[in-house]
Amino acid sequence: MKLTGRITWSALNKMEQAVDKLHREEMTGAKSDQTKTTHFGFQEVPESEKSKRVDDVFSSVAHQYDVMNDLMSGGLHRLWKRFAVQLSGVKTGSRVLDIAGGTGDLSKLFLEKIGPDGELWLTDINLEMLSVGRDRMMDAGKLPPVCQCDAESLPYPDDYFDCVTVAFGLRNMTHKTRALKEMHRVTRRGGRVIVLEFSKVWKPLEKFYDMYSFKLIPLLGKLVAKDEDSYRYLSESIRMHPGQEELADMFRESGFERVDYFNLAAGVVAAHRGLKV
Repeated sequence: MKLTGRITWSALNKMEQAVDKLHREEMTGAKSDQTKTTHFGFQEVPESEKSKRVDDVFSSVAHQYDVMNDLMSGGLHRLWKRFAVQLSGVKTGSRVLDIAGGTGDLSKLFLEKIGPDGELWLTDINLEMLSVGRDRMMDAGKLPPVCQCDAESLPYPDDYFDCVTVAFGLRNMTHKTRALKEMHRVTRRGGRVIVLEFSKVWKPLEKFYDMYSFKLIPLLGKLVAKDEDSYRYLSESIRMHPGQEELADMFRESGFERVDYFNLAAGVVAAHRGLKV
């Protein structure tokens, strides 16, 4: 785990205790994932390999990530992220955890909401993405605490954050329910978790969306990011991600209540929200 930015000793001590607890649970926990498989795009791979493969993808695309997002969405991703912040209900002084925060777009929006009295952590499992995010935050005159960590084993104490959010990162996680349960654990009672993610498009648009996803996006990846394969994986990963209702059920199974979701761009993207009570 790598940390930068300001953090009090008491909060750091709580986080170290949380890490120790997770390590103890892992030592006494479940079977090895060596024999289990999961999807990496349309491929079936051992669970133990997926994280490394996803890490390679994002290390490759990190420096062109924002440019490609603008091209692929026509700039709409910025509006989707603003909508997610509005759903969160955060206010001045709130504590926010931005998981898979990458280049920091969402973190910057949350910082505007919570002000100098709030606390925001920018996290990502991929060091290249996190480094780009940290540098861009510094260029904007902001430096919140930054942490490289795995969403499936968060190094934070129970009931700590007012809001936990992940934008376009959940579909890349090996154990999505495990990650959602971790988000539930670190959220305080009355707090919310917001997941902004690609979802199931309106059926009449499926053929057009498939052509766009599997023809145009890899071509853009090849021409702009010099990486056709990574953007082909990203298109495939969207098709393997749970749909709106299925993800809402996963929220409920993870302990959230008052779960709802909002379709954006005809279901190309959905914003899910769950409350911890």
